[in-house]
Amino acid sequence: MKEHQATDGAAEERPREAGRSEGAPSQSRAPLWEALLAYRERKPARFHVPGHKGGTGLDPEAKHLLGGVCEVDVTELSGLDDLHHAEGVIAEAERLAAACFGAERTRFLVGGSTAGNLALLLAVCKPGDVLLVQRDAHKSVFNGLMLAGARAVLLAPRIDPAAGLPCGLALDDVERALAQYPNAAGLFVTDPNYYGFGTDLAPIVAAAHRRGVPVLVDAAHGAHYGFHPGVPASPLAAGADAVVQSAHKMLPAMTMGALLHLQGGLLDRAAVDRALSVIQSSSPSYPIMASLDLARRQMAARGDALLGEALETARLLRDGLAAMPWLETAEPAGPAEGRADGPVAGTGVGGVAGEGPVRIGGSITRDPLKVTFRDRTGTLGGRELAAELEARGCFPEMADPVFVTLALGLSTPRDDIGRLLAALETICSDFRLSEKELGEPIKNIYKSPPSRVGQGGAAVPEPVSFRFHRSDAGALRRVPPEKAVGAVCGAPVVPYPPGVPLLLPGETITAEAVRQLRDWQAAGLGIHGLDQDDTIIIQTNGEQP
Repeated sequence: MKEHQATDGAAEERPREAGRSEGAPSQSRAPLWEALLAYRERKPARFHVPGHKGGTGLDPEAKHLLGGVCEVDVTELSGLDDLHHAEGVIAEAERLAAACFGAERTRFLVGGSTAGNLALLLAVCKPGDVLLVQRDAHKSVFNGLMLAGARAVLLAPRIDPAAGLPCGLALDDVERALAQYPNAAGLFVTDPNYYGFGTDLAPIVAAAHRRGVPVLVDAAHGAHYGFHPGVPASPLAAGADAVVQSAHKMLPAMTMGALLHLQGGLLDRAAVDRALSVIQSSSPSYPIMASLDLARRQMAARGDALLGEALETARLLRDGLAAMPWLETAEPAGPAEGRADGPVAGTGVGGVAGEGPVRIGGSITRDPLKVTFRDRTGTLGGRELAAELEARGCFPEMADPVFVTLALGLSTPRDDIGRLLAALETICSDFRLSEKELGEPIKNIYKSPPSRVGQGGAAVPEPVSFRFHRSDAGALRRVPPEKAVGAVCGAPVVPYPPGVPLLLPGETITAEAVRQLRDWQAAGLGIHGLDQDDTIIIQTNGEQP
């Protein structure tokens, strides 16, 4: 049986929209933050770690920047609770977060969404288990599979024909995989992706639940979902069993601050807690946890209003970009390749207050706070355009060989939008881009082969085994990529950003994969797994095809 009763006494209930919980405790408090302030106000003599002693021991150059944070950078003192056995203010803060985001239980994460992904995989998978996994998952998911010793059926995402970018799983692909692997330990979905694209998860979750398969969602970039009608719904509202969110990405929380939400009866929550105790530091950062407490309070009190303002800021940015003919903004414009998911809708700016979440082709969703664009003249690739922006004081979230992606938060200043648009005008003038011929709208920037674009009717792939190999075990060696064709990959090869693996341990290395690797390398991306001597790791333990 896959079903497990909740171990913390939470009753099963239907998923709620974020911030809409009935009978929830007062969201006006920030109990962990308040306890830290109370400790600070006592002006304590600090005979405990950390060694900076409330900031007094900091390098003098850093005191004016880090001193205030260090005053509340403490350890598990009386009245401050313990993340690994929360019964006091941390437990109360987590209960408030669960009520705010619409979960039955929420755990604070101090190692980013990576910690939540690893813990979920360890809790759900036994060695040898099969897990259905969205192919364009973050590398932490594959590291978790390696730690768990699980096997993954890698489901290719759809590729939007207009933007050429991945945009989530197709329902029929999921249903075929569930039919072929009805005893799968779970379905692991990434939604939204780095570019802010995703899919309507409700029918996918329903399909998995009909077979008793839990759905785990890496929603690292979607902590703001569900708090305003102009952004997509939270995966919790779609019925997902576990949702990991990086509060530090899109909410006002400190880096590495994240949340793990749980609901329903398909997951063993005690196993999740045990896995978290293994993955998370025994010395968790109190400033990070306090920032989660405070970000939750902000969203509970003003999430709708803050997002309304942010969406208007995003509209101003998109309007400014649209006035520059040499720029092309990536806007999914229809169903994925080879599909007919319904009429095209919402292809304009969208996402402003009152319009509702952007849905294209009946299932594709887009985060309006992520803005992705490129130089349509082809003069500047994504990396070059990002470098020109940085030289003018504007730092994008990421760039790939073609596109630049901006991440707007809840408090992006309007002045910064003006600064960015002015920088782009200067770039246009410096490179005389307005005088150059515009290229055709780009398609499929990754030049993904058919086996990777999630076309309808594609065969469900065979499971790939994941396990950790010691470098001295004689099972691995390094070779140039061209000499690795036909061999079995021994370690992830990951263009970063956005951190989506090109090759995974256990996959057969193809000539097409090597071509993609060289294309990304030539475009200037950092490639994790490609050594300085231009080699990658293959398996040599008899597992060659």
